[in-house]
Amino acid sequence: MTDSDDLLAQLTADPTAAGLFLDFDGVLAPIVERPEDAAPPLETRAELERLVGRYALVAVVSGRATEDVRGRVAVDGVVCVGSHGLELEPENERWRRTLAAFAADAPWPPEEIEVKGLAVAFHFRSHDDEREAVRRLDEIAESAREEGLVARYGRKVLEVLPPVGSHKGTAVRHLLEEHGLHRALAAGDDTTDIDSFAALDGLEVAVRVAVASEESPQVLVESADLVVGSTDEFLALLRRL
Repeated sequence: MTDSDDLLAQLTADPTAAGLFLDFDGVLAPIVERPEDAAPPLETRAELERLVGRYALVAVVSGRATEDVRGRVAVDGVVCVGSHGLELEPENERWRRTLAAFAADAPWPPEEIEVKGLAVAFHFRSHDDEREAVRRLDEIAESAREEGLVARYGRKVLEVLPPVGSHKGTAVRHLLEEHGLHRALAAGDDTTDIDSFAALDGLEVAVRVAVASEESPQVLVESADLVVGSTDEFLALLRRL
């Protein structure tokens, strides 16, 4: 692993040729009990405003719907891509209807189901008996797969998505190519962010930052160039950019 100071120095040496690709929940905004309450601190927004004026591209690539994450970031100039990049799919409206119908029929408390456009999240953070919650969610996951959908676990959540090839990594790669960038930083805290990390392969300068917690998958930490332990620590890293 390259020294962190050296990696960041390479990135900051020419910010006009570099892009920043950031997850929202768990990276810019602390994880909260109710996803609808998530928001970045004012200090983080201030850093994003500064970075927009300094870097070629500042993007938030999230599992939330684009309009939702854009409203929560609330910083002009930040490019927001939602639904893990699935909103770039040509048949996204058909999949949106399919997922909404699946969520409506799923045997799970409605207040713990988050329909995120082209993804449905079944949260179980508030469940005391996590083993029983996962057993029930395994049944929902199996039903999703029987309907041709994709089901995968993240941080205290089961996500159901369309069976298409788009993901955070394809979104990051699309933006890199669109802006002609060969230097980038990607930051994430969960399984889906591993695709963002992989999208930086082959760049002149690639910095992969894991915002790690007890809930983060070990493979995310192993794939990172830098590891920080909280959204506050990540904010401190942003200030170094």
